[in-house]
Amino acid sequence: MLLRLPDPERRFAGVRLCSDLPVPGELARHDGEWRLELDLSGLDRLEYEFEVRDGDGDRARVRDPENPESAPGAFGEKSVLLAPGYAPPAWLERDGIDGATQRLAVPGRGLAAEVDVAIWSPADAEPGEPLPLLVAHDGPEYDALSRLTHFAAVTIAAGALPRHRVALLAPGDRNEWYSASARYAGALVRDVLPAIRATVATRGPVAGMGASLGGLAMLHAQRRHPGNLGGLFLQSASCFMPRFDAHESGFPRYQRIVRFVRAALRERDAAEPVPIVMTCGTREENIHDNRVMARALGVTLHELADTHNYTAWRDAFEPHLTGLLERLW
Repeated sequence: MLLRLPDPERRFAGVRLCSDLPVPGELARHDGEWRLELDLSGLDRLEYEFEVRDGDGDRARVRDPENPESAPGAFGEKSVLLAPGYAPPAWLERDGIDGATQRLAVPGRGLAAEVDVAIWSPADAEPGEPLPLLVAHDGPEYDALSRLTHFAAVTIAAGALPRHRVALLAPGDRNEWYSASARYAGALVRDVLPAIRATVATRGPVAGMGASLGGLAMLHAQRRHPGNLGGLFLQSASCFMPRFDAHESGFPRYQRIVRFVRAALRERDAAEPVPIVMTCGTREENIHDNRVMARALGVTLHELADTHNYTAWRDAFEPHLTGLLERLW
């Protein structure tokens, strides 16, 4: 695949591809434009931007003006390349049941902050009606960018899953809370989950889900506080291992994550067994540590023809999230 960025007026001193592909991304100037030949084998989608640099060294990120396709993300819209056979999941266009949302602000002991929670329920559900519960880290982003509650509404309408609730947890101080933090894990199980249960009735095992650091944090909470989470849906979890992730060593809580991952790998047989489903993009950096963690946990890692983004995580809901929740509920 040849990417091009027109520059007939020579406005740019350099152009670099910004994507989740671990490849050199410098474009070369040629005949009034910048070019890069890109290997997209094994990918259904690629989200990307160009970083342009002017003669003074100032940099900016721009979308591809030659590509009308775009995708939403946590840091704004990006250009996206789509393979000929790619199609969004059919459930996006299906009707679901009506839903209603309640909002809580739960003081987290040890966090010096509140955890904001939005509880989505079927619109006709009374607070006292016991329903299964799915708890999502980065919940507002999952909902806005992956349409998580629409997925719940559609699966309930189709009879694929029983009536249930979804608790969308806002990330707060994300890099601190979701990086194998004992304080956050304690607040989740001692403050947040009880506050949800005090607001609405629940039944059956609580399922936890998260992507990237949010996935790591769910695994950490389940390991640190057995008996509170009955199943996990982990997407591209940031299970940092020095042999694969030395480039992340500048992250402030890198060593804390590494210590937890080492312990999880070492103590896997002593952990409370719960159903776990993992997904990860075949061309993202986290694929290597996810493969190791999946083998250690004795679970299947479902590899996606994508990278590290909310659309890829959305596209894995069916059948992988559905299958986990069917099994739990």
